[in-house]
Amino acid sequence: MSKAVILLSGGLDSTTVLAIAKSQGYECYALSFDYGQKQKSELNSAIEIAKSYQVKEHRTMKVSLSDIGGSALTDKSINIPDYKKSSEIPITYVPARNTVFLSLALAWSEVIGSNDIFIGVNSVDYSGYPDCRPEYIEAFEKMANLATKNAVMGKKITIHTPLIYLNKVEIIGEGQKLGVDYSKTITCYRANDLGEACGRCDACELRKIGFKNAGFVDPTKYV
Repeated sequence: MSKAVILLSGGLDSTTVLAIAKSQGYECYALSFDYGQKQKSELNSAIEIAKSYQVKEHRTMKVSLSDIGGSALTDKSINIPDYKKSSEIPITYVPARNTVFLSLALAWSEVIGSNDIFIGVNSVDYSGYPDCRPEYIEAFEKMANLATKNAVMGKKITIHTPLIYLNKVEIIGEGQKLGVDYSKTITCYRANDLGEACGRCDACELRKIGFKNAGFVDPTKYV
């Protein structure tokens, strides 16, 4: 059985990706991050989800991106805004977050002997983050295959992005086929300690629209 590192935030997308990796027969190693995000309830969700999928190992790594700031998700001086349709990259973008996360996932994959990393980035129904684009993933994968011992020895590293060209309706539909319990997931940027979502941020809006258009009941607990 091939090993795979799954980036697991505890949200809708990453949980769907974990379910996909499991359905493809991978032995899954889940990796979550306490990166200084304002709401921590998603980490509790990730723990519960990892247990329910019986992953081989689940680690939560601490990386203090709040020391850098510059994002409404990590900087206490910046408020998380309500959803507003815009062509600009929103203030919820966390500088270099996926680059940091993928780099640490890459390091762990070398240690456990895995050539496969799964991440739930999406370039259709998303907030416009530059590190969710296909060209970014392609560039990172190329770098990974230049920078690692495993790759130099002929074991190609693959960054899997099964959701990258799917909209939220398609993602939720795929999850339903795989039996994902979305009531366990937390997507909200402002979820409280009980895991209740605000219903007004970008993440909540995309999630609500996705469930509505997919024709499924939204199991999210809202404040």
